[in-house]
Amino acid sequence: MSAFDRFLETMSGKNVTVIGIGVSNTPLISLLLEAGAHVTVHDRKSVEELGEIYEGLHDIGVEFCVGSNYLKNLSGDYIFRTPGMHPNQPALVRAREQGSVITSEMEVFMQVCPCPIFAITGSDGKTTTTTLTCEILKKAGYTCHLGGNIGHPLLADVPFINETDMAVVELSSFQLMDMQCAPAAALVTNVTPNHLDVHKDMTEYIQAKTNIFVHQKPGAKLVLNADDQVSKGFQPAEGVELMQFSMTKPVQNGVYLQDGVIWYAEDGNRRKIMDACEIRIPGAHNIANYMAAICLTHGKVTFQDVCEVAHEFGGVEHRLELVRTLNGVRYYNDSIASSPTRTAAGLRAFQQKVILLAGGHDKKIPYDSFGPVVCDHVKRLILIDANPDDSTAPAIRDAVLSASNYDPDALVIDTYDDFEKAVRGAADAAVDGDIVLLSPASASFDIFQNFMERGNRFKDIVNRL
Repeated sequence: MSAFDRFLETMSGKNVTVIGIGVSNTPLISLLLEAGAHVTVHDRKSVEELGEIYEGLHDIGVEFCVGSNYLKNLSGDYIFRTPGMHPNQPALVRAREQGSVITSEMEVFMQVCPCPIFAITGSDGKTTTTTLTCEILKKAGYTCHLGGNIGHPLLADVPFINETDMAVVELSSFQLMDMQCAPAAALVTNVTPNHLDVHKDMTEYIQAKTNIFVHQKPGAKLVLNADDQVSKGFQPAEGVELMQFSMTKPVQNGVYLQDGVIWYAEDGNRRKIMDACEIRIPGAHNIANYMAAICLTHGKVTFQDVCEVAHEFGGVEHRLELVRTLNGVRYYNDSIASSPTRTAAGLRAFQQKVILLAGGHDKKIPYDSFGPVVCDHVKRLILIDANPDDSTAPAIRDAVLSASNYDPDALVIDTYDDFEKAVRGAADAAVDGDIVLLSPASASFDIFQNFMERGNRFKDIVNRL
């Protein structure tokens, strides 16, 4: 009996609670029902907001607890939490104390997946690096399954995954907090302040990231960023191979950039992989993403596979995505940039100063170091302050005004209380040759459900200009 079949057998006849009807949990609910579980869904949305989803699941026996008190009386033999919920949320703590087993769709997938897993986490760059890893493996001829925090739930796909396939998953800090995973290859892109509106402090956030590799088995691989002050000090488990990547200096084992060339090093001996200029997607941060993916896939692919993907891959939606060129103005969608470090990387990808649209949900992270970057790379800053009760616009403005390199004659700052008005304001200010960049340096939850909705809204407005 496979590990997946044992999981289904365990669920049979059990009272199983699923928190949140989202991207990852909708297929999970169907899977649990097929296994013979008694399923209860807890969701913040009302019956009216759930609409047809509620009607369809209710008709086949799913019970519901919805609305503002959706976590009241949380119970069950097993509770599957939504990926963004802190595992020490008080309702989960009480349920755990009463004997409930708290888990998640991704945690179970990591336990039952029959093929090697390549797992990626980090504060910045993890989605592009995850996608690159998958593209390189596919170029080498593998059947590759892409999922996790990147959007596609994989647990229901397990019956169709073979031992010779490869699974590539992006994992968030929330997913990792209480997970004991042992991927065949793990990568931490970097660790900078993020999600401090949910994590109690930076220490907890860092600890969550380490869970991607601390339980790895001998023979596995760990890839770390030699340039990152936090993650470069992580130590692999005993018997785990360590590879590093660096934009600034040679590494003993791994991949590094020197004089515009990407090198592979093994025991200090180096071999050229390609020129960095061969990478199609722009930005120094994407060179780092490529080097991380090369380390992660090394031993499974050839350098030719890597080079071909570099020449062909045009980027991931919502990540420095060119939307259109209108009247000589280029419009880029970088809605994925939900932190100041991510936006800073995007700004450095351009050779000229841009018109920047920024602002959104406050994750309680500092913006002090972001101000000087804006002053160096932005000609006009357009702040989106659409929800004054939950907005980073004031913090971003203060960081810019207090920067030692701020010049009011060189950087104009506008503030709008409406997203569409902000985009149209940017378009009105732009002239032939300008770049308008949506890179919010903030989460989307002030007025959007997620960064995809924000990016799609931006694209819709731009395409209607």
